[in-house]
Amino acid sequence: MDALSDVLRAVRLSGAFFFDVHGCAPWVAETPRGKTVIDAMFPGSGADHLICYHAIMEGTCWVELEDEEPLRLEAGDIIVLPHGDTHVLATDVGMRKSPNMSLYRMPDDGRLPIRISVGNEGGTRAHFVCGFLGCDSRPYNPLLTALPRMIRISDHASGALGAYFRAALAESKGRMGGECMLGRISELMFVDVVRQYLETLPEGRTNWLSGLRDPYVGRALTALHEDPSRDWTLETLAQSAALSRSAFAERFTEYVGQPPMQYLTNWRMQLATNYLRNGHEGIAAVANRVGYDSEAAFSRAFKKVVGTPPSEWRDRHLHGRAA
Repeated sequence: MDALSDVLRAVRLSGAFFFDVHGCAPWVAETPRGKTVIDAMFPGSGADHLICYHAIMEGTCWVELEDEEPLRLEAGDIIVLPHGDTHVLATDVGMRKSPNMSLYRMPDDGRLPIRISVGNEGGTRAHFVCGFLGCDSRPYNPLLTALPRMIRISDHASGALGAYFRAALAESKGRMGGECMLGRISELMFVDVVRQYLETLPEGRTNWLSGLRDPYVGRALTALHEDPSRDWTLETLAQSAALSRSAFAERFTEYVGQPPMQYLTNWRMQLATNYLRNGHEGIAAVANRVGYDSEAAFSRAFKKVVGTPPSEWRDRHLHGRAA
């Protein structure tokens, strides 16, 4: 089991939303905070977190994120904002314009990407593609906690990431199956960015992604994700990592940010919410699937992590999906 793939599946990357933006200087485009628009962009998906990304296809611009230094972008640059922060792309630093919130909803005809023109005719031209991807952040998404507020990838050499965006633009012709294609393109692009970011993490960085690369923590994470329902103990996890109990517990907590058994509980609850959302199994069956012999013990753990009993959580989400 590839732990990164397991997490990407369980946090339910969903949907895709694209803008094809053409600018003439001076221009400014501000993206609202993800939580304010995700329900309108992905109605009925159940996603609660928005990931934003932009590919500069032509020209240059600046990107500004609150409390971060402005960053100059040029054609071939791709930026990803994993936490859905509000941010600004513009020809000059300091430009602001309130976003048109009505744009951030699925068009009636379902046709994507949505073409937008910004700025004044006659100025220096720029062309960029804005993409959005929904996912689950609750109850536990270890990947998001390990990602920075902004990732910049320079795609000048291979152009491999840019190919995803060019494929997204090609779907504007309205071919059958376009919605499915855009969804897969969006997911592949994000996974590719995460892999590139993982490969460039400096030595000494301690987070969940770095833990995947660590020979000891990585072995334990792989074993845990291969069989999350196993009756794991600190001793058996330490054995899978080939470390003593104390050394393993300290190393795991340093990288992942929480003790091994707490991580296991949190991950089991993430899996449990997916099973409950399907609505095909009873609470006892879900409890057994994630490693609990007792429905009562599972319900206590679920409520502690998620905040509500599993039956209440399932009913609320099934009702919301039906609505």
